[in-house]
Amino acid sequence: MSINTSHDTTGLDNLDPAAHPARDAVNFRRILAAREQITDAEAELRDAVRAARDAGDSWTVIAAALDTTRQAAQQRFGKN
Repeated sequence: MSINTSHDTTGLDNLDPAAHPARDAVNFRRILAAREQITDAEAELRDAVRAARDAGDSWTVIAAALDTTRQAAQQRFGKN
């Protein structure tokens, strides 16, 4: 039998319970959820830009949708 373990990346394992009394973690959970939403949104944006390019849309059109310059859009997404 094997047990799968993973390293805690939240930093909670470094907290000293005596120095940090227990309290509701609602704000901490909101931060984690927001970070996950940003990651998901970034992936969706990359996919949308890739699909636009595959469909033949120019960097100028994509830049307009992103409210940025053609050069900035191409630099950010051209390598993906």
